[in-house]
Amino acid sequence: MVADSPAVLVERDRAEPAVAVVTMNRPDRHNALTVELKVALRDALEAAAADPSVRAVVLTGAGRSFCVGQDLGEHAQTLRAGTEFTTIEEHYNRITLAIAEAPKPVIAAVNGTCVGAGLGFALAADLRVSAAGATFSTAFAGIGLTADSGLSASLAHMVGVARATELLLLGERFTAEDAAAWGLVRIAPGEAIEAALELARGLAAGPTLAYAEIKSAVRFGAVNDLRAVLANEDRGQSRLVATADHAGAVEAFLAKQKPTFEGR
Repeated sequence: MVADSPAVLVERDRAEPAVAVVTMNRPDRHNALTVELKVALRDALEAAAADPSVRAVVLTGAGRSFCVGQDLGEHAQTLRAGTEFTTIEEHYNRITLAIAEAPKPVIAAVNGTCVGAGLGFALAADLRVSAAGATFSTAFAGIGLTADSGLSASLAHMVGVARATELLLLGERFTAEDAAAWGLVRIAPGEAIEAALELARGLAAGPTLAYAEIKSAVRFGAVNDLRAVLANEDRGQSRLVATADHAGAVEAFLAKQKPTFEGR
């Protein structure tokens, strides 16, 4: 696991050490994404995804915001210097893939403002728990850019092409209540991080091999035809039916006992 850095904190949940909590840690700047933060976040998420002792991940932001996207002050310096624009490939794409393709559940705890790439990261997660007062926006068009961090696909898949286009073109702010009505988030009754941790603890005790297959199958199913989807499901089931977790869960069901999942 990556050690703590000024920009990103990586901790294990005390109640369930199999849950890793990754916190973007620039609260004074609403977790705006500098190169330092992007590199630390990318490395922390990739390490958590690869660590077999981590069975669930919670991604959140320190302070009053989840993440407001790119730090435009640093970005302006890059533009003035004429530096080659490589941050999408080096940072945003890898962060998004580390979240979406992690072979374990990733939960975004949206504690406040969630904008631009921050929204992309949240939508790349498998589940999103939002504070009641959180606000959201795409924001890209307002600075003359298109979406990044997979937002053009994730938003369209979740809310439909028409609404996604509207949100991206107009960049209008929407509330946690709007997001919940559209199926993007569940609103926490209290602190978002506590609700996210409760979900993560339950998932960490669950069938992580099945979760990995489910995540992969949903991504595949979103962009392929029915015959390909059925063939992919067959492959996934064939892999899982040979696992000790599946055999043990079937025996536990027949014995009217609670199954124990060990990820094998």
